[in-house]
Amino acid sequence: MSNRVFPAKKNYIKEIFKTDQAVIGMIHLKALPGSPHYKGGTMDEIFDFAMKDVTAYEENGVEGLIIENAWDIPFSKPDDIGMETVAAFSTLAEKLKRETNLPIGINCLANGAIPALAVAKANALPFVRVNQWVNAYIANEGFVEGASAKALRYRSNIKGEEIKIFADVHVKHGSHSIIADRSLADQTHDAVFFDADVLIATGSRTGSETELSEIAGIKDHTNLPVIVGSGMNKDNAQKIMMASNGCIVGSALKEDGLWWNPVDPKRVKEFMGEVHKARRDSKTYIG
Repeated sequence: MSNRVFPAKKNYIKEIFKTDQAVIGMIHLKALPGSPHYKGGTMDEIFDFAMKDVTAYEENGVEGLIIENAWDIPFSKPDDIGMETVAAFSTLAEKLKRETNLPIGINCLANGAIPALAVAKANALPFVRVNQWVNAYIANEGFVEGASAKALRYRSNIKGEEIKIFADVHVKHGSHSIIADRSLADQTHDAVFFDADVLIATGSRTGSETELSEIAGIKDHTNLPVIVGSGMNKDNAQKIMMASNGCIVGSALKEDGLWWNPVDPKRVKEFMGEVHKARRDSKTYIG
């Protein structure tokens, strides 16, 4: 991409994960305090469930982790995410960080960029994922606006510039009719212009495959790394890894392929076997 407004960024996939193509395992946290499905008690049960997933991922070769409050259904809009969510998230992140050497990121649903940055800063974590970084869309939670302006000012205020922004470009779980006049190229340019560090291509919902055309349509309009944020499995791992700079993967590596189940070490091992095959040939394909 030419005519940059800002200086060229480092490749933060390589900086954070020490590889050109990172596999980031998703940790779907059990319900946190304040959410409808939280039934009381300490953080120990939530931590123990998450830690088993961490171990399954780490022992089978993934390069990073991302923690998500997946069981806080129905998700609050960003301004309604409570202090109890941030406190629980931060406690769990700190405990998990002590037990693994893998880089950890935070995704606070729904679109909680500022809570995620707070947790990342408190625990010296290197990145956050923000699903709606620019523009706006209609989600299950209602009208959701891009978080970039407030989030980057907040990051500056907390002296958190070391925390990198992994931003979805074509957001899943929502209607894009509001910005239907903006092409994938336009949305990619928007995310770059609003200072994202890594871009994420996704399918239409959790577990749905990301089309190769979606990945290429983003990569053709940016020099930033592009990773895949949904729909990875052992059957498509080779083709998608050869077209991207990595992936965030969860559902396919869980027992029975269901995101709410524990991680299955056998599935992780099989998936990473396909990833390693792709890596042997991928330098021809990725930028």
